Amino acid sequence: MSSSKETRRILIVDQDADSAQRLTHQLQFIDYDTKILSSHELVQSLGDLTPFRAILVANFHGIVGWCTQLREAHPTCPPFVLMLGNQPAELAQADIDEHFIGVLKAEIRYAQLSDMLHKAVVRGSANTAPDREPQQNPELFRSLVGNSRAIQRVRKMIDQVSPTEATVLILGESGTGKEVVARNIHYYSNRRAKPFVPINCGAIPGELLESELFGHEKGSFTGAVGQREGRFELAEGGTIFLDEIGDMPLSMQVKLLRVIQERSFERVGSNKSIKSDVRIVAATHRNLEQLIDDGTFREDLYYRLNVFPVEMPPLSSRAEDLPLLVNELITRLEHEKKSSVRLTPAAMMALCNYDWPGNVRELANLMERMTILHPYGVVDAADLPTKMSPHGRGASGRGETDESSSIPLMQGMPQVALNNKPRLPRDGIDLKQHLTDIEVSLIEQALDECSGVVAHAANRLRIRRTTLVEKMRKYSIQRPEEVS
Repeated sequence: MSSSKETRRILIVDQDADSAQRLTHQLQFIDYDTKILSSHELVQSLGDLTPFRAILVANFHGIVGWCTQLREAHPTCPPFVLMLGNQPAELAQADIDEHFIGVLKAEIRYAQLSDMLHKAVVRGSANTAPDREPQQNPELFRSLVGNSRAIQRVRKMIDQVSPTEATVLILGESGTGKEVVARNIHYYSNRRAKPFVPINCGAIPGELLESELFGHEKGSFTGAVGQREGRFELAEGGTIFLDEIGDMPLSMQVKLLRVIQERSFERVGSNKSIKSDVRIVAATHRNLEQLIDDGTFREDLYYRLNVFPVEMPPLSSRAEDLPLLVNELITRLEHEKKSSVRLTPAAMMALCNYDWPGNVRELANLMERMTILHPYGVVDAADLPTKMSPHGRGASGRGETDESSSIPLMQGMPQVALNNKPRLPRDGIDLKQHLTDIEVSLIEQALDECSGVVAHAANRLRIRRTTLVEKMRKYSIQRPEEVS
């Protein structure tokens, strides 16, 4: 038997042979291998229990004590699932919650069984490898996951600029992961062993920002009770990340420009120059060129910072990356030993059709919320927030439910039931291609109805104009007047 098959083994402990056999058939139907023992006393004879994903054990007198003893004898013992069958429960709810990840009663349904096995996977992985180091830092890579052209381009730019000393300017909407890009640039640079020091220029009052960046001497201003090092000193030899650089006051922009040019600075209240060997990575969600026209951002500083620009795409323009992102975020939550969930195809489709104004940060918050509301459970579309649910999406969503009937069915598209929920074809479906076909069709319809005016078509689709332009480039969609 292959190792991959062994990781899908289930141990059934039940003296009722007929019941155990029925459960075996159900598990085999969903590609699990089983081993049946007629008595709990035989479990110890197996020795190593790590090949099993879960132990499904029928209720018997003294089951709690038996579970405790088995765990003590086998620290990597897989999780227990209690099978009640038609027997009345003789355990207190507290005992069930402490010793079993779930309870299976008579007439076991597939959804319930699948949910239990999912919980067993998560709990079992935590038990068998509590000290295992992750292959990569989830905090570092979580928003750079994906196969879309946009995110591949970002990863390539990180690879190109990281080994250099070039100043980097990261652009993009809030929540797209600009700090994650900055941390990756530092992580893959020659400065990796030195500090990475972030500072949000928009979160600190202008009168305090100079002290935060360059430090101050004792008595230099009211409240300066002692000498303090600034962020530039703390980042010596490493990287300083100036987030929301577009919100920096003009007075501070002049001083930052001097630091970039001369590679030195003075603390507040001191005339002693301090040499600085720090790489600068800046980021903003604002249009700096517009701020220059408005007179609120220095043009010379802009060109000093904009040596190597990296633009982060909004999440709405990379819907094909959502499944990978969701899996990465769940892995991160499991790594932190918080909880885990699994999403149904309907829930994933709903997420792919949502606009994500908060980008990856909004997705991360959603997944954490789902693990709290449905710990080790299965999340369906109806469990999502109203604005993301297919039936609860209002004007902010990409598609109105009352207009869905006007969308023509495409080749291979699932049939729609009377309750307006898509039905999965008997032979399955390529979900990624199906979602792409729907998106392309709707974009082309919007462009046709708006005579090729992109701004009007974006408004019709209720997405940003820049998002629509990116999607048109991605799918090679031309406006009607561009078609020969």
